[in-house]
Amino acid sequence: MHEWSESQLMIRDAVRQFVENEIAPNVEELEHGDMPPYDLLRKMYQTFGMDEMAGARFDKTIAAEKKGKKIEKKSGGDPAARADQAAATLIPIIELCRYCPGMVTALGVSTGLTAAAINSKGTTEQKERWARDILTLEKVGAWAITEPGSGSDAFGGMRSSARREGDEFVLNGSKTFITNGPSADTTVLICKLEDEKVDPRDRQILNFVLEKGMPGFEQTKPLRKMGMHSSPTGELFLQDVRVGMDRLLGGEEALTKGSGGGREGAKSTFQTERSGVAAMALGMVDRCLDLSLKYARERVQFERPIGEYQLIQDKLARMEVARMNLQNLVFRTVELTAHGKSMTFAEASAMKLYAARAAVEVAMEAVQIYGGNGYMSEYVVEQFARDAKVLQIYAGTDEIQIRAIAKDLLKG
Repeated sequence: MHEWSESQLMIRDAVRQFVENEIAPNVEELEHGDMPPYDLLRKMYQTFGMDEMAGARFDKTIAAEKKGKKIEKKSGGDPAARADQAAATLIPIIELCRYCPGMVTALGVSTGLTAAAINSKGTTEQKERWARDILTLEKVGAWAITEPGSGSDAFGGMRSSARREGDEFVLNGSKTFITNGPSADTTVLICKLEDEKVDPRDRQILNFVLEKGMPGFEQTKPLRKMGMHSSPTGELFLQDVRVGMDRLLGGEEALTKGSGGGREGAKSTFQTERSGVAAMALGMVDRCLDLSLKYARERVQFERPIGEYQLIQDKLARMEVARMNLQNLVFRTVELTAHGKSMTFAEASAMKLYAARAAVEVAMEAVQIYGGNGYMSEYVVEQFARDAKVLQIYAGTDEIQIRAIAKDLLKG
């Protein structure tokens, strides 16, 4: 794939028009006011029928599952149709990130990570109970793995625990930097099963589904942060939260899978998240380039537009190179999907590493082109400089990506 098809361009243009008409006028309130992103995201889903399509796909999958069948996602079918479906998922990410990247984070964690965790690990009953409402945006989801003392050592440093008492579990611990944490209706909590016979670092990883208002489960107000203001981030606290076996993803069977299952499941979730960062970075870089080109043409210094100076041209040229590279990575993602394939964990890590660094570099260069104006909040490039930085931190820091890539290269 070397360019968007006509049908994909039609989707892009329609989504772009919606974003410019509905999202752009509200960016100030989303960034600096008290407007949560969820109603606008629901409006987008309803406008393009994304909620109905998500619900229909879910219902089809569940119906087949109840009949003992499995819908194959990676083989058979029409490659062009699979490409269009992948493009239809990535294009809204790109277009939203041209104005409000935080909304993509809020959306992705809910309909992506949270729903995916339930659908990949849950029983049929659990999927019906929680996943459908998240996929259609009727409810907001959160995926809670990060803890104050763990950071990149997500599993080894995890202290949140589940103590079994008969057919119930008692959950204790805390989570931080949880996207959608303050507003989530449904939260997938990742914790360790208490077992005195096993070293704390090696204990079994379990996933529980919690709901807003459960006794002992506290969701804090949004935390103040550097960027991504349109994506509410909070802390979660659990004090003797009692849950039944019905809230353990996978039910009793999950207890017999050993510690590897939970870790591998989270790893798969990270892989999905990392792949999406390239689309986010493309939207941000594309807009930064547009804004920089406009400013370079209009801003006059020493009686000449600054775009005529070679140092500014160098910055603009490097932005375009980054945009082209990111676009090609997105095209590769679509092409792989069309042929029933996906990137390896190391490849997704490499893509995420490049995309995050490119977004930060381009955003900072855009600020530099704008000079003093670029440092002021009323100029859009200031927002992108703040928003881009988190791409090097969440879904695994740059350093973790490098480790994953190098480990794969060195294994021979």
